[in-house]
Amino acid sequence: MTRPAAAAEPLAPAPDADGPADTPAAWTADDDWTDEALALLRALRAPHRRNRAKQAAFALYCTLLILVIWGGIPSLGLFLQASMGADYTAHGPDLLAAMPSGIAAAGLAVLLLAVRDGLWRGPVVPPRATTDWLLAHPVRPRPVLRPWFWLSCGLAALPGLLGAVGGMVALGLTVRVGLPAALGWCLAGGACLPLLGVCAGLLVQRSTRAARWARVLTPPATVLVLALAAQSALAVAGHPVPWLERIELWSGPWGWAGIAALAPTPAAVPGAPLAAALLLAPTALCLVLADRAAATVPLPLLRERARTAAGVLAALRTVELRAARLAVTGASGGGRQLRVRLPAPRRPRLVLYWRDTLSLLRSPARLGRAVLLTAPALLCGVLADGTRGALSWGVTALALLFGYLALAQLLEPARIETDDVRRASWSPYPFADLMLRHAVVPTALGLLLAVLGTGTVLACGGGTAAWAAPLAVPPLVAAGLVNACRGPARRDLLYRSPQPAGGSTGLLFFTAWYAAGPAVALPVLAPPLSTALRAGTPAHLLQALLIALVLAAVLLHWARSRAAALPRLAGPS
Repeated sequence: MTRPAAAAEPLAPAPDADGPADTPAAWTADDDWTDEALALLRALRAPHRRNRAKQAAFALYCTLLILVIWGGIPSLGLFLQASMGADYTAHGPDLLAAMPSGIAAAGLAVLLLAVRDGLWRGPVVPPRATTDWLLAHPVRPRPVLRPWFWLSCGLAALPGLLGAVGGMVALGLTVRVGLPAALGWCLAGGACLPLLGVCAGLLVQRSTRAARWARVLTPPATVLVLALAAQSALAVAGHPVPWLERIELWSGPWGWAGIAALAPTPAAVPGAPLAAALLLAPTALCLVLADRAAATVPLPLLRERARTAAGVLAALRTVELRAARLAVTGASGGGRQLRVRLPAPRRPRLVLYWRDTLSLLRSPARLGRAVLLTAPALLCGVLADGTRGALSWGVTALALLFGYLALAQLLEPARIETDDVRRASWSPYPFADLMLRHAVVPTALGLLLAVLGTGTVLACGGGTAAWAAPLAVPPLVAAGLVNACRGPARRDLLYRSPQPAGGSTGLLFFTAWYAAGPAVALPVLAPPLSTALRAGTPAHLLQALLIALVLAAVLLHWARSRAAALPRLAGPS
């Protein structure tokens, strides 16, 4: 066998100045068997690769089939109707009004998600066998790690391509823009932003300093995304801020993508070629630099990330969604606790509420997410006040969904209690009664947030309908408690199908079980709250209050029944 020439590149991962150092055993170019080892592995894994290729081809076929059925054929039908005289241009002004801030929000969200992915996984994560065995031998890391980086780039670019095609269809139907021009300009942002996100994720993955900055900047970036989305919604409602939109469009890559997408439309912003160049040139440069840096990720970090990714994938395969979420949170450093002290209560019956309050104060991220999610809930409620019919119900349901997600952040002490029922052995209460008491602190904090939000809306000129926000808090907390008491994952529901000939409905059954609380609360609350928001009279508010209290009582009884069954499901301690 012919030995290769000495490699010019480093033979071991170069440790990052900010990250953990890797100190492999010293070896020289004469010990380099990289090419032979990879060739042997390719030969040994040829049957496995063929099977994986078949699985990937089948997954690609299913994906394309879904896209054609649910996207291509309906889009073609809309274009055929437009050619026969159907007019969709009435939606054009709303789309153009939403695009500046909306595209900036979407672009910033893409970059934020990519950076957060770099905190726990990253774009360079080979399988555990590669990190535990292959890279521990004298092989050059670049030929091993580089393909995984480009695989991440390809997977990230695919949603961007689909988004560009969707933008082309929307602009072609509502603004009557030429399809080739619309696709070309939309691709500038749809392709470049995900690739920039992958490069940023690699930087966060290999540098502890970048990871610290990512954790620090995540809250303000999240606030900015929500603010941009709110501004987009207000622009559609007829309240645009042109000078602020112009600043946002030139503020960074997230805005340059919006300038490029607006280029073929009547709302084009001057400087579109410059914005496209600002997207393409840095993306190409970042890809070149990231391609070189992919081989410098420290080996201990690769091992840690590979184990985390394998654990999350195993949890997802067994439908343990909470376990997957906790694994991601722990690996990304999102579970940091603050040292906060509260004076202990003198009355024993207040100990539980003191523990719940202290637990939330020591997890400021959850309180911050609750506040952030309250903002879009109030915004959707304001928008529902100006709509009619089924659209008002839909916007109200969206407001309730955001409200439920906000209150769910405050129910983490209850979920921790149900993770292991043996933790409740200290309590003098039966487990079912203990779980009901876990709803007190979230309800109090939720009412406080709702009242503060209502006061803000009233100060901005809103009507008395703003008092509908506090009415939704008790039933939404009760819905969250129902979900907290659901117990172990009912994977058996995935295989139940009352109509085998018509296809499995197991996923529908599992989803109904998993999200039972909000699935009941939102449809029941949306109609009366929508009516109260539009009418704003004390009679309608009183009617909504009665429905909310009755629904809260029913959901609390349901949560108590579920909680009473948890000790039996857990078995003897």
